[in-house]
Amino acid sequence: MEFILWLGFYFLTIYAFLPAFISRMFGFRVFSRGVAESEIAITFDDGPDPVYTPQLLDLLKRYGAKCTFFVVGANAEKYPDIIARIHEEGHVIGIHNYQHYSNWLMRPKTVTRHIMMTSDVIERITGVKPTLYRPPWGIVNLFDFRRIGHLQIVLWTGMFGDWRAKVGAEKLYQRMRKKLRPGEVFVLHDSGRTFGADEDAPANMIAALERILEDGRAKGYRFVSVDEMVRLTEQNKARRISRFKKMLVSVWMLWEKAFHVIFRLKPIGGTPYHYRICKYSGPEVQLKNGQSLRRGDYVLEFHFDNRQLHELGMSVRSPVQLAIRMIRDMEKGLPEIARVLEEDPKGGQVAALYGISLIHKGGEALGFQSMDLPKGIFSWLTGVYLRFLLSVIHPEGRKRIKEFGEHLTPKMTFMAREDLLAWKDRSGRERPSRAARTKPVTAALSADRGASADQVGV
Repeated sequence: MEFILWLGFYFLTIYAFLPAFISRMFGFRVFSRGVAESEIAITFDDGPDPVYTPQLLDLLKRYGAKCTFFVVGANAEKYPDIIARIHEEGHVIGIHNYQHYSNWLMRPKTVTRHIMMTSDVIERITGVKPTLYRPPWGIVNLFDFRRIGHLQIVLWTGMFGDWRAKVGAEKLYQRMRKKLRPGEVFVLHDSGRTFGADEDAPANMIAALERILEDGRAKGYRFVSVDEMVRLTEQNKARRISRFKKMLVSVWMLWEKAFHVIFRLKPIGGTPYHYRICKYSGPEVQLKNGQSLRRGDYVLEFHFDNRQLHELGMSVRSPVQLAIRMIRDMEKGLPEIARVLEEDPKGGQVAALYGISLIHKGGEALGFQSMDLPKGIFSWLTGVYLRFLLSVIHPEGRKRIKEFGEHLTPKMTFMAREDLLAWKDRSGRERPSRAARTKPVTAALSADRGASADQVGV
């Protein structure tokens, strides 16, 4: 007996209670609150009702309000003329199961059947396939997220007990008035024929709602359908992210200026690069010319100008285009970097050109070689910084990080002194061969990582 009780407890927890808790508390796979400046979404469950739904539609029409009706399939089948009117007057119709049964008390296949039956009824009457779903009492089970993934599950921010007649129109109005603000999703009931409801309760709801619509009009609010609220929410969130991103870029540019001053970076004329000559502090590297680069040897450390990098990222359509443009910029800049190496007073001590890159394919065609950063705090911090960099410089950067994050590994890139000097005269015989320069280049991205190995002490 005890085993059966424990089995029942675990079943209810995993199948019913836990999914409902997660969806309600964390908004997992559900929409319940909008982000809006002046819009409120009012929704109605359990209808249509032959007495109260037409009265409700008359009221909404007077105030120009557009709402969402989550209908019970059996009721919709019984009153197709009301469903047709809801649709014709510009409201949105969603699914509320074929019968008003809880998803906790039905098998997953039964829930799916209820949804499909209701969807078919609505589509047959209106010609439009519904895309919104509200389970009765807002209760979902473990399988709802997977089996009805093609529908947007809609919950609410305000429920007012309007299915009970004893609440009364005045108290109901006061409850709704406290929640009257943009982004709210109200749930009301235009039918009192379900279990636990009072049949004449919608009369109080309609009386209270008229006062709410009047208050909303006075405040300049709009009453919109859920699908419009979802659209506005996505737009407003995108604007907020855009504003936040602009702030990040501004802070990033200030850091760029400070970094240049602190580490005494110098511009390389006519290129988007800055440089400094410093001691190398990484592991020993076997260069292409057969020599070894050791800790303490001097390198010409180059950095892409972050402001130009951001402007470049905003002007291209994809990270692949960004990478190709950067490779081309590097090809154009190498002659200037080579001349800097010859002209700088410390240039004679430099053993190699050195930098950090996030995506490195394509650099070999220009004479670069790459190797992994040593495992440690610097490697981790560099990866974090470069991923942040990609998310800022390109509109789809965050998406690309999610898709290819495991491949975005920062590496050290080197070019031996002799190979760099071979670029010093773009038209001379010392320039690398045309075949080497025109070798196909795949997506590559070289970026200023904001800190070098010797600064961190690796």
